[in-house]
Amino acid sequence: MPTTRTKGEVVKELTPENPQDAVRRSSRRTLAPKRLEYSPEARPTETTRRKRKSESPEKTKQSKSVSLQTSTDQTNGGLSAYELERLENIRKNQEFLSSLNIFQVTNELKASVRPKIPQRGLKRSQTVQIEVLPPRRSMRLQNIEAEVQQRPLDAGQRSDPVDVSRPPKKPSGPLLMQPVNMSDGKLPEQLLEVWAESSAKESSKRLDLKRYCSSLANMKITEDRVAKVVKDRVFSAAFHPCSSTVVMAAGDKWGRVGLWSLSSAWGDDGVLLFEPHSRPVACMAFSPANPTDLLSASYDGSMRRVDVEKAVFADVYEIEDGLKTFDFLSHDGMSLLVGSWYGDIAIVDRRTPGSSHESLHSLDTKVVRCVSVHPVMKQYFAVAENQVVNIYDSRLLKKSKCTVVCQLKGHSKSITSAYFSPESGNRILTTCLDDRIRIYDTSVITNAPLLKTISHDMRTGRWLTKLSAVWDPKQEDCFAIGSLSRQRCVQVFHESGQLLHTFRDENLTTVQSVVAFHPTRPVLMGGNASGRLHVFT
Repeated sequence: MPTTRTKGEVVKELTPENPQDAVRRSSRRTLAPKRLEYSPEARPTETTRRKRKSESPEKTKQSKSVSLQTSTDQTNGGLSAYELERLENIRKNQEFLSSLNIFQVTNELKASVRPKIPQRGLKRSQTVQIEVLPPRRSMRLQNIEAEVQQRPLDAGQRSDPVDVSRPPKKPSGPLLMQPVNMSDGKLPEQLLEVWAESSAKESSKRLDLKRYCSSLANMKITEDRVAKVVKDRVFSAAFHPCSSTVVMAAGDKWGRVGLWSLSSAWGDDGVLLFEPHSRPVACMAFSPANPTDLLSASYDGSMRRVDVEKAVFADVYEIEDGLKTFDFLSHDGMSLLVGSWYGDIAIVDRRTPGSSHESLHSLDTKVVRCVSVHPVMKQYFAVAENQVVNIYDSRLLKKSKCTVVCQLKGHSKSITSAYFSPESGNRILTTCLDDRIRIYDTSVITNAPLLKTISHDMRTGRWLTKLSAVWDPKQEDCFAIGSLSRQRCVQVFHESGQLLHTFRDENLTTVQSVVAFHPTRPVLMGGNASGRLHVFT
């Protein structure tokens, strides 16, 4: 019978006599000490020898070829045969492309596609010296308190911050008409002859649409018909009414007025530059009865007239600031209707001495953006206000709360312009920032229904002058406006909404925010944000 053993006897029997053999491990699970493969001390172990013996002869041949290839790589500068073959293919491809002259052709194509910026007109001054200022040091780190400079206040005047970025306003009174781009500062003698020339209408008859479209198609632009007339963004432009030559005027952002004659060589390629204002020249126009009178109104509150005979810019009307628009209330051009940014309408008589108004009227609006007088019934005028166009009667004006004769509704955003048709006044053309151009029927002045709405992109942003549609004075049922499409152009529409013509050319590469038609000749002008005028003739 089996004898029973105690627990202590079993443990004593299983305990090994040698303590080194206390833990038995499988030889298959033991790991050889790790050595780097590139170490010179690394020697093949018995396991690696067995693996090499078990490998096929094909693998051994491949390993030998690899070793031979590495030896040849060392002789070829460290490049493998594959890399050498790749470099040889690249060299052959470059030789093939050079034989085809592809690089020369691509450079020529890039040069032809790149728009050429015309260099006619005002030239950059070469004598400008850059003032080297000392390095700026922080006053806070120097424990110096900053100096606060304030303008001295008059009695009853509030303390407004001084805007140092704006140039100071020009002094009142006549300013000498000296071109700033000419060294002698004198006017050319030929300017007076051209300026005094009266306009002669070629034909008072309107063309039918077919002939009018053909005349538009014949109007072209060349490189010599693009010139820099003012230094900054164009805000307004007008044609001189003379018919022998094309003379244009443009006003820019900082109060400069430029004159450009296509057939003259005075100044810079026929350009003369003046500085009669200090803020944007918002509106300019020639007198309908006297071609020597060019009137300009500016945001700085001054309105001046060009007097070429006396070579001065004479005062016409002046307020503190904020003149925006004007139009002629009489056929002789002596009575003016002037609108300001603050919602005021002033009636100015140029025959009255001084530079004040005859009467001032406050409208129920915050701003007056455009005024337009009826070409036949001069007592009526349209005012583009915030989101509505109102028609007033000058005989019924009061100091405040003026009576509205007719109201043109339908606009959802700010209105940039509103103009009566130039001959009959039976239409009003409005341009609104809601991307719409609208035509109203004003044949009955007390009732003006909406005739047509045309979609047009008006999102110019803050760096471009707002687009405005203007009538063609020779074809009062047609108008033109600039376009924001990527291929820059100027579009001409009929009052029915039909697109009659689109002016496109390689010399037209910028947005033409300001457009104008010549009063007697088939000429169209556009002004951009860099001070250049583009002329189609």
